[in-house]
Amino acid sequence: MIVALGVTGCIAAYKAVEVLRGLQKRGAEVRVVMTRHATEFVTLLTFQSISGFPVITDMFAPTDDPEIKHIQLAQSVDLLLVAPATANTLAKFANGIADDFLSTLYISSTCPVMVAPAMNVEMWAHAATCDNVRRLRERGVQFIDPEEGYLACKTVGAGRLAQPDEIVRRAFEVVDSSENDHQGEEVKRSLRGERLLITAGPTQEAIDPVRFLTNRSSGKMGYAVAEAALARGASVTLITGPVSITPPEGARTICVRSAAEMYKAVADNLSDATMVVMAAAVSDYRPIANHQQKIKKNGSALSLELEQTEDILASVTRQAGSRVVIGFAAETENVIEGAKKKLAEKGADLIVANDVSATDAGFDVDTNRIALVSSEGVIEFPLLSKLEAASRIIDAAVKIKGSRALSAT
Repeated sequence: MIVALGVTGCIAAYKAVEVLRGLQKRGAEVRVVMTRHATEFVTLLTFQSISGFPVITDMFAPTDDPEIKHIQLAQSVDLLLVAPATANTLAKFANGIADDFLSTLYISSTCPVMVAPAMNVEMWAHAATCDNVRRLRERGVQFIDPEEGYLACKTVGAGRLAQPDEIVRRAFEVVDSSENDHQGEEVKRSLRGERLLITAGPTQEAIDPVRFLTNRSSGKMGYAVAEAALARGASVTLITGPVSITPPEGARTICVRSAAEMYKAVADNLSDATMVVMAAAVSDYRPIANHQQKIKKNGSALSLELEQTEDILASVTRQAGSRVVIGFAAETENVIEGAKKKLAEKGADLIVANDVSATDAGFDVDTNRIALVSSEGVIEFPLLSKLEAASRIIDAAVKIKGSRALSAT
């Protein structure tokens, strides 16, 4: 995903640095465009150093590139995001004034546009600004409205730039929605009639009534797979360990805690599934003894004897039949080799491998860097949002299903 980040001249321009970093952390490549007045608040070098790309400020800057820069950029980005957007910028956009690079980029763009206004409360409430905002909304420009609070002009009211993390979240929502809108009907219906059984999150293996063994899985990857499957017309049963996120609307959700409970829930729902995606990070071991009372500290070392938990993926592949079965391999070293070994041992159709020791991928973050390992080889992807990664996994599942149908004819 490539984002053009427009930064305009107001005191909130410094927060655009946080927006830039937030976009990068979720896997976006960001090209920064600054107005002349924006450079009065934050230096060009700041954005250039963080983005890793030259910052565009001048419509007519000398260059060796023969391409028309604003057209080239307009055709290459997935989103034009302006944060902060001043009243002056909104007025230019609404009235088709193209007198600098940013306003010319806007009028050249066919990608989604989102603006995050920031200004004095009276400027935001002025009839001219309200009229410009209305006209832009009617044209499809997405707004993330300013918040109320104490403003730089020492007044209180609406006008403060929205929180950077909220701007980033909304930016990805806008792009995902746009991509879904532009998907062909064949892609949108690629899972119509399919019934997906998806596992997600960690398991918790009790030591005593207050302690347990678990892992760092947040459930975000499995929930993203469920969301992507629902968007393509599948019915979804989501079996989830303890997480703090909300299941996708439309999924039939079954909450479990331990590996044994997840094993039983999968077994009870397997017969109805046509595809199985085992994204849960199931504990490999549990304490043999589950103490009924809290273990007291007595000044000496404590030893726990562990036993292996149920191998849920192996049990599913033994009963796979015509089902497509996808497993996950969370590794900290030799990622591809570990996934290939798991593919051979478990008998799955596909293993999704990722390095969970990375800071920007794996557990408890919004991005992932996956590799799809199958009998046909290995396909590695760059850093993606987890929803984008989920879409690639669904694409692979559809391809496997199609290949089977073709070989059966």
